[in-house]
Amino acid sequence: MTTPPLDPNSQPIALIGMMGSGKSTVGKRLARALNRPFLDADSELERRCGVPIQTIFELEGEEGFRQRESELLRGLIGSPDLVLATGGGAVLRPENQAHLRQHCCVIYLQASLQDLWMRLRHDRSRPLLKAADPKARIAELLRFREPIYQSLAHYAVPTGRQAPERVVQDIMRMLDLR
Repeated sequence: MTTPPLDPNSQPIALIGMMGSGKSTVGKRLARALNRPFLDADSELERRCGVPIQTIFELEGEEGFRQRESELLRGLIGSPDLVLATGGGAVLRPENQAHLRQHCCVIYLQASLQDLWMRLRHDRSRPLLKAADPKARIAELLRFREPIYQSLAHYAVPTGRQAPERVVQDIMRMLDLR
């Protein structure tokens, strides 16, 4: 993990982690608890493009999607009170890593392979899980991405099988926010 930010009260809070780790669910509740605006990067990208992420992947491939995601992130991280749920792969590009690290309090929502599989096994909307063996694909993505999440995060919070409200309490306690 990187050196903690100077003051989480004066920076956007960015939640990073694998798909299914709880970024959107926890992010909405955290924003409500802190009386801050919440934005889900994937939902915002869909809104701006007018099509689901799956369609962007089909038309432009993962590279086209990642380019759009990077442009979106650069534009979003300007509000000091924002709670942002990033896409699971947003951290793959070095420019996104630098932007998040420099401008946000970055929190990694950690989840085990088993917990991710339990949450995602029936989800057919995720382009990266359209594989012969989706669980093996999740394991592969987790193995590759986890070191990036850990190196980028100022803080890490296990989500496990905890209720989202408990994860929010853990984050607020960790950041000393009330």
